[in-house]
Amino acid sequence: MSDMLQKNIGDYAIIGDGETAALVGKDGSIDWLCMPRFDSSACFAALLGNTENGCWSMRPVKEIKHSSRSYLGDTLILETVMETETGVVAIIDFMPIRGEAPDIVRIVECREGEVEMSSQLALRFDYGQFHPLVQALSDVRAIAIAGPDAVALDFDAPINFEDRWFTSRFTVKEGDRSAFVLTWFQSFKEPPQRVDPEKALKQTKSWWTKWAGHIDYDGHYRDEVVRSLISLKALIHHPSGGIIAAPTSSLPERPGGARNWDYRFCWLRDATFTLLAFVQAGLKDEAEQWVAWLRRAAGGEPIDLQPFYTVDGDRRSIEWEADWLDGFNGAKPVRFGNGAVGQLQLDIYGEVIDTLYFAAQRGMTTSEDADILVRLLAENLAEVWDQPDAGIWESRGGPKQHVYSKVMCWVAFDRAACWFAERDEAFSERCRELAQRIHALVCEEGFHPQRNAFTQTFGEEALDASALRIPLVGFLPADDERVRSTVAAIERELVRDGFVLRYSTEKTDDGVGGSEGAFIAASFWLADVYALQGRQDDACNLFEHLLKRANDVYLLSEELSWEDRRLLGNFPQGLSHLSLVSTAMNLQDAGGPGHARSVSRKK
Repeated sequence: MSDMLQKNIGDYAIIGDGETAALVGKDGSIDWLCMPRFDSSACFAALLGNTENGCWSMRPVKEIKHSSRSYLGDTLILETVMETETGVVAIIDFMPIRGEAPDIVRIVECREGEVEMSSQLALRFDYGQFHPLVQALSDVRAIAIAGPDAVALDFDAPINFEDRWFTSRFTVKEGDRSAFVLTWFQSFKEPPQRVDPEKALKQTKSWWTKWAGHIDYDGHYRDEVVRSLISLKALIHHPSGGIIAAPTSSLPERPGGARNWDYRFCWLRDATFTLLAFVQAGLKDEAEQWVAWLRRAAGGEPIDLQPFYTVDGDRRSIEWEADWLDGFNGAKPVRFGNGAVGQLQLDIYGEVIDTLYFAAQRGMTTSEDADILVRLLAENLAEVWDQPDAGIWESRGGPKQHVYSKVMCWVAFDRAACWFAERDEAFSERCRELAQRIHALVCEEGFHPQRNAFTQTFGEEALDASALRIPLVGFLPADDERVRSTVAAIERELVRDGFVLRYSTEKTDDGVGGSEGAFIAASFWLADVYALQGRQDDACNLFEHLLKRANDVYLLSEELSWEDRRLLGNFPQGLSHLSLVSTAMNLQDAGGPGHARSVSRKK
């Protein structure tokens, strides 16, 4: 098979089983799949290279005249309908909720006429490097093995193996359904039994429908909110409770650029924001599971947070480059692992404590684990809060005194003061005093008089979209003149075609260089601030402007290009989807997290 044509991130959709996920293109090709976990090596890596790096194409032999796709109801079951001159066929793709082993099930159903179909599968283990050894057990079952990894293939159509591709050619007539199952297993074990595709389809549909039925939201944007929550649920590693930022690595933040990072880890910042969205939607189990995950991951005393962990709480992550992969549309380097793991990022203390506090206010996460976590985090932060750090954007340009980091240190002590107000008055008072000290420092050093705005770092002029969160966390009221002038400055300098940049890459030395797209989450933050300031029309217009940038199945990446409005960065991005959920709820209900208020300043 030849190399792939120019790819578009928005052409993909996600399917998943609660432990890993795959990306399926509009053309019926699965181009990204890591087995058995989100952060395992990929056996389909065509997304970051070409078809020889692994993919699974399923499509009609003849030209497709028209195609469309959608998820079946409130599920993660994807249906792609393709029309040819001879008939109409639907491809139903899903991953059953994890049982004995991870499976991908593809059911081909002919809706009209008859259609000749082609299945072409290339397994390339270790991120597209290695071809497996193949053993045919029958005409419709084969085994492929490479080191510790093995895959069982069960097809209704005969499987041929030629030129290192598994191929099947078959015809379906109106009413016919053919099923194809790929199952990963450890190579030193016996192959698992084939799942029953039709039974698995019913069970998977029932599981997702039941889960979505617990979502407590019936607002104007229900379809978009529910779809975002389902996408966020797909990013949770069910056995551990860890929440990954995105299921992909090295999708570029600028076409052809070098800002290509691995997001298949549990970032505390993103995870806490995700928990806020789940808590708002009344999804208690996810909140409780994540608190237990964090307690295990952080571990030990004194507690010492790092920016992210693996799905099972491991602290180690070595960043490396895969030089055999050409990158998404040529964007290199292709990176796996992430070197930001060793950075000091002070804001995560505030985000974690704020989330625990907010969840407790909603009657969740009031366990002894949460109580211990808040105390240990506050005690450790008291020792380091005045240090320079890498900031929310994980700058590789050296540590600085980042304004947002200090704001979130204030949040940490502010919420801790409230948490222990009736449990430990002395500790509560200590936290309150630290919060007041930090508040005064930020107002003095973080607000630049000549710029008339809160800036990115103390004493410097560069603006930063993270300043939009100052009123969202209750540090200052949204109608404070300093907040208003900061918003005005961001509108002038960081907004492009209605979308918000994180910061100006020309004015900020972040140690990476090159430009990037607009940041979707920051754009939702601006809508939140508009709502807090009473600019309801501006808030709704911006929110709907952002909704139009989602792809055809309501999925968002991390960033987007304001020139051609293409989605950029890792996909689907949890931070973008949880920001959508929070903004939708803020627009409907004044009780959302964007309406948080200070605790310690009222005492």
